[in-house]
Amino acid sequence: MAGAGIAALAAGAVTFQTANASEVPADSAPRTLSIGAAGKLASTLAQDLGADAAGTYYDAKNKALVVNVLDEAAAEAVESAGAEARVVANSLAELKSARTTLEQDATIPGTAWVTDPTTNKVVVTADRTVSEAEWAKLTKVVDSLGAKAELQRTKGEYKPFVAGGDAITGNGGRCSLGFNVTKGGEPHFLTAGHCTEGISTWSDSSGTVIGENADSSFPGDDYGLVKYTADVAHPSEVNLYDGSTQAISGAAEATVGMQVTRSGSTTQVHSGTVTGLDATVNYGNGDIVNGLIQTDVCAEPGDSGGSLFSGGSAVGLTSGGSGDCTSGGTTFFQPVTEALSATGTQIG
Repeated sequence: MAGAGIAALAAGAVTFQTANASEVPADSAPRTLSIGAAGKLASTLAQDLGADAAGTYYDAKNKALVVNVLDEAAAEAVESAGAEARVVANSLAELKSARTTLEQDATIPGTAWVTDPTTNKVVVTADRTVSEAEWAKLTKVVDSLGAKAELQRTKGEYKPFVAGGDAITGNGGRCSLGFNVTKGGEPHFLTAGHCTEGISTWSDSSGTVIGENADSSFPGDDYGLVKYTADVAHPSEVNLYDGSTQAISGAAEATVGMQVTRSGSTTQVHSGTVTGLDATVNYGNGDIVNGLIQTDVCAEPGDSGGSLFSGGSAVGLTSGGSGDCTSGGTTFFQPVTEALSATGTQIG
């Protein structure tokens, strides 16, 4: 929220060597896949492989789906389906257990962790506000997890980017409209939950009141639903800030390696890559958000709630992160699919 004073926020090449991952020779090259087709194949393989699946990501350079598996038999199944297989050491269950340990023993403001399929580890990041004593505590917990986790530091500070789309204002704060949606045939829009927690009546950039809160979830999640109360246009599109717009026809699940674009009222349009899923971020003051999309797209205060999209598909709502659009940074997004399901709304 600009002026509100709250502080909150790729895929590697196919030949990817780590201490706990190895390549499996394939009889033929993996199929060339669009990101949408890769996402569908990833879901199918996850169901077919069950506990033998250990995460997936999209290799945008080679347009291939990379699937982590635990043994050679699973690798053969993956390759016969047209994807690239990597045999790794850590199962998803083991990585989930590592995250549970972090939640229990390392709940420290200014930290974030995400399961990274490219390294087959849980990557824990501490921002500049984490003290030396807290860093020592984090180091002890991460070291206890062995090869399942790694610790790193960012120079920025995790904060919600209060203020994607067109600017919306209220009660002295500014956020961004995410996506126009409908509920029961009535027009609404989605934005960030940390915005709707502090503001209940919304105006457009000219000061005209356009909506009232209908639903809000923060912390835990980070989405808010606003019902239009004014007779204003509400097309299903995103402002590209160059005189044009991107039509939005539906929603899509994020995939690691997916190329995405963010629109926000402060920094306008920036693009990048999805680098992690199911991220947990501790913004401080008890504001912990789970299940976020992690990206290398930059954002700044005022961009909160704004649109993350891939082509004509809505992907996320800007939550928060670290850094800025001068030096770069990490930004986290609330998945749109979850927000749509929770609020009973549809893109449109």
